[in-house]
Amino acid sequence: MSGLKKRSVSLAGHATSVALEPEFWAVLDRIAAERGLSQAGLMVQIDKERGRRPLASACRLLALDWVARPRPGAD
Repeated sequence: MSGLKKRSVSLAGHATSVALEPEFWAVLDRIAAERGLSQAGLMVQIDKERGRRPLASACRLLALDWVARPRPGAD
């Protein structure tokens, strides 16, 4: 995998950044598009649902879950 890429985001009024591999960002961008969200909107959603898990870990797990999910028409 390539090196980490950082993206800045505002969560609950606080600026933070998340560093992930470009491959994970590509999947997260597809998830955001599928859900009709901006990149920032998806990050807010992940933040609300992650519990005590680190944000970067929650992002990676969401991406892995999404790519493993069966797609209609895919055999």
